[in-house]
This record gives sequence, C-alpha cells and structure tokens, in this order.
Amino acid sequence: MPEIILSINAGSSSVKISVYQANDKSGDPTQLAEASVEGLTAPPATLKYERGDEKVKGKELEGIESQEDAFRYILDHLTQDKGLPQLSQKEDIKFTCHRVVHGGNYPNSQVIDEDTYHHIEELSDLAPLHNAGALTIVRTVSSLLPHATNIAYFDSSFHSTLPTHISTYPIDPKIAAHNQLRKYGFHGISYAFIVSAVSAYLQKPAASLNIIALHLGSGASATCIKHGKSHDTSMGLTPLAGLPGATRSGSIDPSLIFHFTHDAGKPSRSSTQKMHITTAEEILNKKSGWQALTGTTDFGAISASAAPECQLAFDIFADRIVNFVAPYFVKLDGQVDALVFAGGIGERGARLRAEVVRQVRCLGFEIDETRNEKPGDGVVTSIGAEGARYKTLICKTDEQLEMARSVLEERVRFAKK
Repeated sequence: MPEIILSINAGSSSVKISVYQANDKSGDPTQLAEASVEGLTAPPATLKYERGDEKVKGKELEGIESQEDAFRYILDHLTQDKGLPQLSQKEDIKFTCHRVVHGGNYPNSQVIDEDTYHHIEELSDLAPLHNAGALTIVRTVSSLLPHATNIAYFDSSFHSTLPTHISTYPIDPKIAAHNQLRKYGFHGISYAFIVSAVSAYLQKPAASLNIIALHLGSGASATCIKHGKSHDTSMGLTPLAGLPGATRSGSIDPSLIFHFTHDAGKPSRSSTQKMHITTAEEILNKKSGWQALTGTTDFGAISASAAPECQLAFDIFADRIVNFVAPYFVKLDGQVDALVFAGGIGERGARLRAEVVRQVRCLGFEIDETRNEKPGDGVVTSIGAEGARYKTLICKTDEQLEMARSVLEERVRFAKK
C-alpha cells in the first residue's frame, strides 16, 4: 500500500491541499495532485485542481462557504478522481500535515493529540487571525480521517534559535514570561525550504550557510539566517510586525492605533466564539497595507501602475525591505552567501527585486537585468550580475513539499501507535 500524505494549508478565505506519495526508499515524496478552494469569504467559492495533464481552474462551487465545506469537497474530489488510483479511498491517507502559523514555544512539529490541540487553541490569543482557521481544519480532518496521523508544522518553529537578546522585548519580564510575550517570527516552513534549496544550489552545507532571505507575498517578512539557522527576523509576537503586506500595516508607532480610533481595544465586529480579535487587530491586519493605500491587494498591478498612490505603495514596500537587508548584512559581518527573494512577489516581482538590489548596491549586490526579467524555471536561480561581490538568487519556495518531506524524514517519530 502506498503511503499518501496530504499537506494542508488553510487560510482565512481558502484551503489548499497537495497530495504526495512516499517513495519506497528515500528522496522527496512525489506530488500526485494539488487542489485549492478559494473565495470562502467572497462567494461563490472556486476550485483549482491539477493532476498531471488534468487542470481545472475557476470552477464555481455552490454551497461551499466554510473551511470545513472546502475540505470535504476536496477530499471527495480526490477520492472520486479516476485518474488518481493511488487515492481511491480515504483509508489510503497515512499522514496529514497542517501549516499552523503560531506554535508558541514548540521548537519542532508535533503530532496533534488532545494536549497539542488545546495548546494551539490557547495560542489563538496570540494569533487569532491565523490559528483559528488551522484548528477548524484539524477538527474536520480528525473527524473524517481518524486513521491518519495528524501533524502540525509551525511557522514559528524555525525561529526557535533566535538569541535571547533578539527575541526579548524590553518590557516587564514577569508579565512577558506569564503572557508569553516575545518575538517568535513566522514563515518558518518557507525559510526551512529556502535553506535546504539554496544549500543544495550553492553546494554548501546548511550548517555554514549565511543568507538574507526575503519571503515576499501578501504577507511579507525578512530573515537573517546564520549558519543555516534563524538569527533574526522581521516579524515578532505576531505576523503583524515588520514589513507591510496586502492588508497589514507592518511595524508602526505602537500608539498610532489609539489616535486612529478610540475603539482600538474593543472587540471587533468580526469576533466570534472561536476568534477573539480587537478593533486594533482588525484594522492593522485586515484594513491596512497596500490595499488601504491603493484600493487593491494585487501587488503586480501596483508595480505596473504609474498612479501616484501605487508608486507610493511600491516605494514604501521597497524601502521597508531595505531597512532589514542592510542591518542583517551587518549582523552577518558581511559574510553573506546570497540575498534570496522568495514568495509570490519575490518570485514574480522583477521591478521590486531590481529596486531593492539597486538600493543596497553599496553593499556589493548587483542585478543582471536580463536574468531578472527572465530568471528561468529552476527551484533556485541566480539573477546577480557577473562579477558582483555577493550573489542574488530567487527561490521558488514550497511549504507543502517541505511539510511532506519532513513527514518522511521523521516518520518513525510520527508513526501511529
């Protein structure tokens, strides 16, 4: 019987599932199919499905309004697909792995049992906009696939190596300890993939790899990776800190929100029994960023526009990125193997890459315009100019694969008793 792994990534408005089959001996698992349901918060929901030459895009779905609905639909679609004989029944699924944004003090992945579930639930107070969706899927998967081993992969775990003086906030230490208030950092599953991929590309052991990595998407962050481990990162207690995003403000003067609205500390209208958020959290996470500046969350459209508000949003994003590249260069003492762009915008944003590299050219980075515009199809590609002191790379990060790969590496620890 083949071992089937589902890598599950649940967002607030979407559910994405990649289907993998474990290889008999070693090596990466083989991806068999990928399905996603999007638009859960703006019906009708739509299906995207790829399996070999079979492709479905934008199929409207009636009656699919929640993450649970979406997962049930995808599971039925997979098991009923005659072109996917490896997954003809639910019992074929051996492992399910979930991307969970906030893992608190968990330094690595965890099999989800009752204790783990409740711990993640408690952490929802730190990440109410992120952990709630993942827990909904965890409950659904546990119900529909009781035979499978459920595993949580935490975006924060990669950053468990942050030095204490970097992870500690200068506030009352007793209150900080009691309320678990410190810098955690996120996008860790992506950064783990980036370290592995860039290490292989440069033919350099991960333990000696020094890079400045940028995960740039609707949520964006920067990480200083020293000797293959997180040394500093732009996000903090929650994913709100650091770089601005599609709807996030990024770091601001902490008192700004109280001048923005006197209702900042009151419960948001979006609060529910399972997701308690304040008005401040809703404004800064959902009603800010380049959507607030331009009216759109499409950074590709912003980059291509000459409208003043779009140029402003573009300039702000580039500036904030540079504000992390330069100090991380210093923290690595100039011993930098590469500046790495990843994430949807990092991979596709040629203009943004060119602008960021232009602003840090004094450090020794330089871009090749032709390579930057047409970087190729590799997992890692170089866009740096010949003769530049430091390399500039693009990495096509793959969080789904990283989770599935980790399942196989640790399958003994995860084996169901």
